[in-house]
Amino acid sequence: MQIVNRHKSIAQEPSIYSDNLEGVTLKKTSEIDALAIYELQINQDYIGKKIELKWKLENLGVKGYWTPNNILEKRFRSDWELPSLKSSISNDAPIISLFGYEDENIATVSTSECIHLVNIEASLREEDNCFYFSFQFFQEQVEHKDYTIKLLVDKTPGHFSHKVKDAADWLLQENDFETMPVFAGAATPLYSTWYSFHQDLETDLLLEECIEAKNLGCNLVIVDDGWQTLDNNRGYDFTGDWKAERLTNMAEFVQKLHAIDMKVMLWYSVPFCGIKSEAYQTFKGKFLTENHHWAPVFDPRFPEVRDYLVSIYRNAITDWDLDGFKLDFIDDFKVYPETETTEMNGRDTLSVTEGVLRLIQEIKSALTAIKPEILIEFRQKYISPALRQLGNMLRAFDCPNDSLMNRVRTTDVKLICGDSAVHSDMLTWHKDEPVEVAALQFTSILFSVPQVSVRLKERTAKEKAMIGFYNAYWTENKHVLLNGNFTAHKPLANYPILSAKNDKQKIIGVYEDVLVAMQMDLPVVHIINGKLSEEIVLKCNGDKEKSRWNMEILDCYGSQFSTAEIEFNGSAQSVSCPANGIIILTKT
Repeated sequence: MQIVNRHKSIAQEPSIYSDNLEGVTLKKTSEIDALAIYELQINQDYIGKKIELKWKLENLGVKGYWTPNNILEKRFRSDWELPSLKSSISNDAPIISLFGYEDENIATVSTSECIHLVNIEASLREEDNCFYFSFQFFQEQVEHKDYTIKLLVDKTPGHFSHKVKDAADWLLQENDFETMPVFAGAATPLYSTWYSFHQDLETDLLLEECIEAKNLGCNLVIVDDGWQTLDNNRGYDFTGDWKAERLTNMAEFVQKLHAIDMKVMLWYSVPFCGIKSEAYQTFKGKFLTENHHWAPVFDPRFPEVRDYLVSIYRNAITDWDLDGFKLDFIDDFKVYPETETTEMNGRDTLSVTEGVLRLIQEIKSALTAIKPEILIEFRQKYISPALRQLGNMLRAFDCPNDSLMNRVRTTDVKLICGDSAVHSDMLTWHKDEPVEVAALQFTSILFSVPQVSVRLKERTAKEKAMIGFYNAYWTENKHVLLNGNFTAHKPLANYPILSAKNDKQKIIGVYEDVLVAMQMDLPVVHIINGKLSEEIVLKCNGDKEKSRWNMEILDCYGSQFSTAEIEFNGSAQSVSCPANGIIILTKT
């Protein structure tokens, strides 16, 4: 049955709101329990007109509002605050979730449209204490064809973080995206040059750092900005040519790192073509904008632009035997005020998002033909399900020395990334920071892949011991930390507890002084004390019968702090654990 609302009042289930309903239909195609699927069909003659789906939901038990990029503000907002989520292939993912006071799902909503721009709202109207949902499609130029777009509305019981993951999996299935596999190189601690060196790279010194990093458990290095230019002004005027002007013997450099069994990735700012580059003269007139505050932005709708970018990465693999690429700033591929949107003039599409899709598909085809296990890193916000066709390393947005932000960002990415490897932002801290405090950088991100970016040669033996321990711990337990069934607790409190488990082991991260209520249903439980206070309060939920456990406690260097036997009987009890230490419980 088609759903049509010709009135101004807002219905309680998704309805079309448009001045013209010719050529557009909305039908509910499935409803099982409290999970409904709607299908929006748009005839090609309708394209060019904006379409909006609206409905309302009573505010009953709603505590907060999750989106892929709400970061530290997961409260719900009023409609006069205009809190829109803008989702496209280059930005975020089209998923929102209203959650309750026990982290339970109230309503998780998603749309299968994750290529083209969608504006998404779910805000409270104070006049009636209802949430008003809005999904606005065709906000920019799209391909002229018929469209079928699905909408998922999930009100079924369950933890909100699990429902968000289900919605992300649904998006992949509906679009039939073939995601890039997570090869071994994507799931290993790595060393990044960015915070440690910035653009001041020197081959011999960098080789020494990589040897140190390898000895501390890093099996991959990302050589960030600076390898390609002698300019060190932190700008992008010389981007676009990608010649190894600073690390001149790149092939030899890579070969030496391969000799110590370390993989190598290089950074590229994909959209930028600096005004001092040779490429700028070649592609003059083929930019989305020349008014970007960093550099002109390539227009991926031109086949020759895509061919050029693909050739850059293809030649880098062929000439230097690289293992992967950090492809940066994908979110700057977007429509700007001066972007041409009406005339083809050599473009093969007018849709910028379609141009980006073609670019990533062409990059994938070219690179995997040469090196099937290629590694590609994308950064938050460009973590769209569509980009998982190419990216198998999805990193939290830059938050240097900010353990709280890194924990929140990695968690938000992890909820929608499926099997892709979530990576932390690069870990860095002041060299005079006490090691027990610096260790917060590690414990906060252990449910993602650690990226280390401090000058290791300058660090103390204690710091290196801490780094080596946590890299080793992560590597030994990544089957749970990275691939286990993950739950993100208390989003409005910035996830003070995180947990992951498989059928044999559970790992719990504790980041504030809160009661840790556990189901002791697995034979091995690890508890990370990711805070500076040295007390963990544990309570065994469920069966009140006594259970006995061997307990080993490690400090942040991996040294044994204590051992004991502990008994759980349903009541709360306190355990002393060093700051950023680990409690290991094994059932007797």
